[in-house]
Amino acid sequence: MSITDKRIMKDTLEVMIEQDENNLITCLGSESDDNILCWKAIIIGLPNTPYEDGLFELSVQFPSNYPTNPPNIKFVTPVFHPNIHFKTGEICLDILKTDWSPAWTLKYVLLAISQLLANPEPSSSPLNCHAANILRCNDKLAYESSARMYTQLYAKRGQ
Repeated sequence: MSITDKRIMKDTLEVMIEQDENNLITCLGSESDDNILCWKAIIIGLPNTPYEDGLFELSVQFPSNYPTNPPNIKFVTPVFHPNIHFKTGEICLDILKTDWSPAWTLKYVLLAISQLLANPEPSSSPLNCHAANILRCNDKLAYESSARMYTQLYAKRGQ
């Protein structure tokens, strides 16, 4: 087993076994039995946000030189958010790009993505300009209504 494989197993087991205190993230396992580099994860929308109780599936692709390089994580579930591309699921989060550190684990990254959902950064390289512009115009009601609607459409539990 390679160093990369060992680290991936350690990171994914940490998510599955230790779970955060509110059970807001979980790792579903490898997308295929023969490819340890491809995983799925679920983030549950935080309380008191327009994403509350939504189940958001993410695709986690580990590079062959993980943890030297960050995993490529994208939303599979469509999300209305300024820092998430609605169609591709790409996430604008510095720790997934320029500020990556091998010391960060998958659990840390998933928790950071969960926090990003709750705390959008409309001025920081928005991937959804419509969502960012609504927030830049200080129309929090319109933003939260749209985010809540898309959460109900795409991320509702039991779908």
